[in-house]
Amino acid sequence: MRTVWRITTARFVNSAFSGEGARRYGGRWNPKGWPVVYTAESQSLALLELMVQDAALRAHYVFIPAYIPDALAQTVIEVQDLPSDWRTLGARDMLQALGLAWLKGGQTAILNVPSAVVPGERNFLLNPNHPDFAQIVIGEPQDFQVDIRLLRNLNARDAEQGDW
Repeated sequence: MRTVWRITTARFVNSAFSGEGARRYGGRWNPKGWPVVYTAESQSLALLELMVQDAALRAHYVFIPAYIPDALAQTVIEVQDLPSDWRTLGARDMLQALGLAWLKGGQTAILNVPSAVVPGERNFLLNPNHPDFAQIVIGEPQDFQVDIRLLRNLNARDAEQGDW
């Protein structure tokens, strides 16, 4: 059984696996209108992914584990399957097209993709509308307080380095 992690604020704990946020706003791998749950292979990657998305890092979050059965089929995209510029904002339309093809194809509930933040690590996109999604077990939320040094260092970086 593989454990993946979702990070959210306490306010959204009950809807964290609905895919509603991605449906409303779209994401790297899905266009607006298509619900997807973005998870990461580790808590640290989930936090890093959040840090590049959120306008301001908050002090408190909640990690929620999800347990994927080993036998559950996945669609896998490897770095070598992607163009060299896949990590840039300009590649968003192409990545969304890949994600949309996965969603429309309906073959698996899981799209296993490289992280644009740390390409050697993996994100797992979950399709909450796929019948196999019911096999994924959602665990208990775990409170998480961001290390104040991250907040301090981010604020210092923003204030001192205009080229970030």
